Amino acid sequence: MQFISWNIDSINAAVAHTSARGEMTWQVLNDIAKQAPAVLAIQETKAKVTGLTKKQETALTSLFPGYHRFINVSTGRPGYSGTMMLSQVEPLAVTYPTIGAPGEMDLEGRIITLEFEDFYVSTVYTPNSGSQLARLTDRQAWDDAYRAYIQTLDAKKPVIFSGDFNVAHQPIDLKNPKTNHHSAGFTNEEREKFTLLLDAGFIDTFRTLNPDATDVYTWWAQLSKTSKINNSGWRIDYYLASERLKPQLRQFKVLDTGLRQDHAPIMVDFDL
Repeated sequence: MQFISWNIDSINAAVAHTSARGEMTWQVLNDIAKQAPAVLAIQETKAKVTGLTKKQETALTSLFPGYHRFINVSTGRPGYSGTMMLSQVEPLAVTYPTIGAPGEMDLEGRIITLEFEDFYVSTVYTPNSGSQLARLTDRQAWDDAYRAYIQTLDAKKPVIFSGDFNVAHQPIDLKNPKTNHHSAGFTNEEREKFTLLLDAGFIDTFRTLNPDATDVYTWWAQLSKTSKINNSGWRIDYYLASERLKPQLRQFKVLDTGLRQDHAPIMVDFDL
């Protein structure tokens, strides 16, 4: 069973594709549709409070006919954050949980969870600690609350969960660890919280299959014109899973996005 996850950085930019970057984003979305994943998870939709526009709905229905679609929008800050999931099979239940996170984090549409007969599939868009690490304290509180939430799911049935976790866990997960030690996404605090998440009974599917692989990234800064060309990236997008699913893990892949910078989609296969 194949799953794909992607921080799209604006569903509207993809559907409208009125710029060169928008065209590339639209092409990636089309490429994903051709893969026909069992579940597609999307982060940072930046959808309106009212949800998808008619044009966006029409485009997604055309690309993913027959899929069940679920969207969680930000009500705290309009046109910000947001998540979406598309599933070939109708889930038993769908939840848009709040986890007791600080500030407006619970209002930013950051989590969707689908329940199936034998497992959960969830996606998350983890808050960024921000410039000058202004949100780092709140981010740590989020990490604790999110870990507790995922553990409640895992206590019932196995969980496969993906998203932009906004952290490069180990030095081999980014090109320049020495110069980014105090940057958002590579602070000791964020990395330690991610370790605690894994230690709570979950696996990083990529590292499980590729324990020593280097130069594999999922995000390249848009502000640097050469970040993708030089492969100066970060691995901050993950498929995690309950440890007891490890024997059924078959494959992990970062999907090719050509010259498009920002996030790349990730794909995982389980024998479920």
